[in-house]
Amino acid sequence: MKLLILDRDGVINQDSDAYIKSLDEWIPIPSAITAIARLSKAGWTVAVATNQSGIARGYYDLATLESMHQRLRELVEEQGGELGLVVYCPHGPDEGCDCRKPKPGMLLQIAHHYSADLRGIWFVGDSRGDLDAALAVDCQPVLVKTGKGERTLTKPLPEGTLVFDDLAAVADQLLS
Repeated sequence: MKLLILDRDGVINQDSDAYIKSLDEWIPIPSAITAIARLSKAGWTVAVATNQSGIARGYYDLATLESMHQRLRELVEEQGGELGLVVYCPHGPDEGCDCRKPKPGMLLQIAHHYSADLRGIWFVGDSRGDLDAALAVDCQPVLVKTGKGERTLTKPLPEGTLVFDDLAAVADQLLS
């Protein structure tokens, strides 16, 4: 199985330090939607693992989050692709869960769902927490410069981290 795992905010859609709280604030990066569709049509399964502490903070509810993910699915389908499993951590940073990145819970959930070995699987994110979550399960850490990626680049990266301009460049590499 060709599996690719993505963070959401900053990788697939624009990010905000004030959180993405509504469907109107969920603004996709057009080239990212196209990249997911291209990968899917080429036989890749594209899954998403996203921290969504705005739920715990009361900024939005599960129905709002689901509407964002439904819109993402629709946009990918409009381009002939399919989005795989989307998992999210609804907890705040101090709740001690095992799913909030940099902990590996969501990645393990995806591995279990697909009966996949995560060793070497690319996990694409824009933050140090994403990269650390990848390392925790032997995924290949991949940083994109979109979202918080440029800020993340100002500090040392884990050894072996791959860096790309955006998700479209990741897709170009995987499809070449």
